[in-house]
Amino acid sequence: MEKWDQRFMELTEQVGTWASCLRRKVGAVIVKGRRVMATGYNGAPTGIKSCIERGKCLRIEQNIPSGTHAELCYAAHAEQNAIIQAAKYGVNIDGSTLYCTHQPCVICAKMIINAGIERVVYKEGYPDEFSMELFREAGTKVEKYEE
Repeated sequence: MEKWDQRFMELTEQVGTWASCLRRKVGAVIVKGRRVMATGYNGAPTGIKSCIERGKCLRIEQNIPSGTHAELCYAAHAEQNAIIQAAKYGVNIDGSTLYCTHQPCVICAKMIINAGIERVVYKEGYPDEFSMELFREAGTKVEKYEE
């Protein structure tokens, strides 16, 4: 990995500290031409109370295993929020790299592929092999970040 990967991964980890999730702090940064195009962290949509505000996590309450039933959560994923932010502000992310603290789930993988993101760099694993299968089939480069 190059120096720029290290810099953007450090930024991704900082963005993850903004998460409003009780269970996991995830950050995402979309970069194009060594420029930050959008950021995202896992948190509730605008106008929806977060788990921190509620003082409880729906997934913990219902004992939902990691990597399953992503729809049963108040939060949108960091990758989703970064892609949405780019779309909302008219930022072209086609051909970009997405840095993320965790391997994307299958729902995020589909969005990443359709957004035209060409490369994904992640630090922590996630129990979702199907997402990796989709990335391989789509030709998206995926790299586990090693310090």
